[in-house]
Amino acid sequence: MSQTTTTVQLHNREITIIGTAHVSRDSVDEVCRYIENERPDHVCVEIDAARYQSLVGGAGWSQLNIYQVLRRRKGFLLLGNLVLSSFQKRIGMDLGVKPGEEMRAAIEAARGAGIGYSFCDRDIQTTLKRAWAMTGFWGKNKLLAALLSSVFTREQFSAEEIEKLKQTSAVESMMAELADYLPSVKHVLIDERDRYLATKIFQSPGERPVAVVGAGHVPGIVAWLERLDRGESSTDLGDIDVIPPPKRITRVLPYLLPALILGLIVSGFIRSGWQGGFDMLMRWFLVNGTLSALGALVAMAHPLTIIASFLAAPITSMNPTIGVGMVSGLMEAGLRKPRVVDFETLQDDILTVRGFFRNRLTHILLVFFFSTLGSAIGTFIALPFLFPQAV
Repeated sequence: MSQTTTTVQLHNREITIIGTAHVSRDSVDEVCRYIENERPDHVCVEIDAARYQSLVGGAGWSQLNIYQVLRRRKGFLLLGNLVLSSFQKRIGMDLGVKPGEEMRAAIEAARGAGIGYSFCDRDIQTTLKRAWAMTGFWGKNKLLAALLSSVFTREQFSAEEIEKLKQTSAVESMMAELADYLPSVKHVLIDERDRYLATKIFQSPGERPVAVVGAGHVPGIVAWLERLDRGESSTDLGDIDVIPPPKRITRVLPYLLPALILGLIVSGFIRSGWQGGFDMLMRWFLVNGTLSALGALVAMAHPLTIIASFLAAPITSMNPTIGVGMVSGLMEAGLRKPRVVDFETLQDDILTVRGFFRNRLTHILLVFFFSTLGSAIGTFIALPFLFPQAV
């Protein structure tokens, strides 16, 4: 056994877990070699059916409707998905390995050996939507900021550095860092999936199955397998296989902030007269609108989109049902409609900063993000300017 292979002895089964790095050539070779030499009676892979189809047949971006994405307020989710895909693909290109290639290799090796296999991971859309739903507004921006910084960095990883990702100490350090930075994301992406993967592996057929998973999941999966074997945990995954409803504070906050701002402005008119109230209103419009327009400018939006961001931000900030990003994104999409070539070259364009700005699809998402971020910052900067004359 190699140092990346863990064997778990249960009452009447022996489950082997191979911890991989998702862009490691050695991981691909190790998985194929193990299945060929050890002949397990079942193969479990850390991938869901949708991701596997995307891996072998492409992501099907040509059917994406950017207008519906923005209208349904899923712009943040799509942008995060694309940036994460960009990061993984760039690392894989440096090493000549596609992300998830070891999962594909495991399935092909199982087929070649006549061994049954199963997809054991939770549906990717459920995972992403749960992570998004359980992350607050600033957490969402922190997450996207971290992901976007990965696009702007030109750091390259050597094969030796990638192989270190399979070492327990390196994995634990990364998990601790993620938990400190975004605990809710770590809980959904790692902890919940440890339980999900372990349960599916536990329910798989055979006395000697092998599971191919990312190295970061191995310790958690081992712990859950032992709990399941002792009967200390249920195999029911219903509580982590659904999209959670918004928390009460999440539903109420979008209404509380506009109510506070409106109350301050009205109070300003009452206490300071028409001139004082008008001055407060102008401060609100100028600060919020200017920063949103600046965000659109940073994203190299169309001049009309920049103007629309300036005018819309102060108004949409008072309306919890619509955001300035929706206005600016739809405006940019109307002025610079995505072309067929943008969908055809999307997978290549997301690999570089220039590509993100050149491709009209990703450019719309950047305009959406930066104008929204600018408006959010403007809201909190403008608030202190409203208090002196309102109270």
